Amino acid sequence: MTLLDRAIVRVLPAVPRPVVKKLSRRYIAGSTLVEACSVVSGLNEEGKMATIDVLGEEITSREEATALLAEYEDVFETIEREGLDSNISVKLTGLGLNLDHEFCRDNIAELVREAAKRSNFVRIDMEDSSTTTETLELYRELRGQGLDNVGVVLQGYMKRTLTDIAELADLRPNVRVCKGIYVEPAEIAYQEFETVRMNFVEAVGALLDAGGYVAVATHDDWVIGEALTLIDERGLAPEEYEFQMLLGVRPELGDELVREGHRLRIYVPFGRQWYEYSLRRLQENPKIAGYIALDTLKRLKP
Repeated sequence: MTLLDRAIVRVLPAVPRPVVKKLSRRYIAGSTLVEACSVVSGLNEEGKMATIDVLGEEITSREEATALLAEYEDVFETIEREGLDSNISVKLTGLGLNLDHEFCRDNIAELVREAAKRSNFVRIDMEDSSTTTETLELYRELRGQGLDNVGVVLQGYMKRTLTDIAELADLRPNVRVCKGIYVEPAEIAYQEFETVRMNFVEAVGALLDAGGYVAVATHDDWVIGEALTLIDERGLAPEEYEFQMLLGVRPELGDELVREGHRLRIYVPFGRQWYEYSLRRLQENPKIAGYIALDTLKRLKP
């Protein structure tokens, strides 16, 4: 993290809300489903898939969780009606994970079944380390119920990730691999940039060897190159893996992957909690804060 990144993070809470909205406009689809669908439609026209995320973390009541579940079901209905190439991504804390295990399990199972009715898919996001074990347990529970249109996320910086892959191998899991953005202690998460990269690539290889479907979520050229080598060594067809990127981050790299014939999915967040999401994500990952600031300055140049 550079001094510039730290400085940007410190002043974020003091930045006027309209300015934050302007800065985040490229990275968040908006506050409404209509806006999100418009973004997804544009991505589809560029040959890119999408995953829609309704911003709604830190749920504190069953009523909020139930409302978010209904909102996601509306997303599925809209995706089908509009003929969009998109699935959804959901955080279990939004469906009540911190309230009650069985309540959350019932909510996510209902959502996955709704997706199955519409031939769609649910990606369970990974959150901070306090939820990792329970998230993976719920994923296994869902698969045990015969629900196969569901995937999970594993993080390259977590020291437990390769063990988790070994324990999930019998499921031939559908996994998004990302580096991880939450601030975690050195006891459980690698802190060195190169070590995280190496563990990320090793995780991709282990998942491919387990016969899983891997979504490589990164904007790192080196990691992409290493992943492509692993994919080529196994002779995988384009439909047997995909790359994933964040909306508005390094779109030129995404365009290059699409031109080369690879499947690319863009993460499209939207919702009323755009402001909270923007501050939290930028504070959790100061490097992205610095990237956004520099990118914005470039766009302001005459």
